[in-house]
Amino acid sequence: MDKTPCQRNCCLDHDDICLGCGRSLTEICGWHQADAAQKEQMLVQAEQRLIAKKRPAAVVHSDQASHSDQASRGKPS
Repeated sequence: MDKTPCQRNCCLDHDDICLGCGRSLTEICGWHQADAAQKEQMLVQAEQRLIAKKRPAAVVHSDQASHSDQASRGKPS
């Protein structure tokens, strides 16, 4: 797994969890040193965190996803 789940929407909450990808600060810093099993575990935990925060999870950065996310934020409720 060479790609990072970074969404280039980095903003840490009060628990040091990225609101873009759902990883903890520790997981973000250790991503490139982690083996495949550790990365898979990080992704599962990140997805669970995003679900708990009611944010969509994404595995890899996608320009298309970024554009649709920006568009949805601009729509009135």
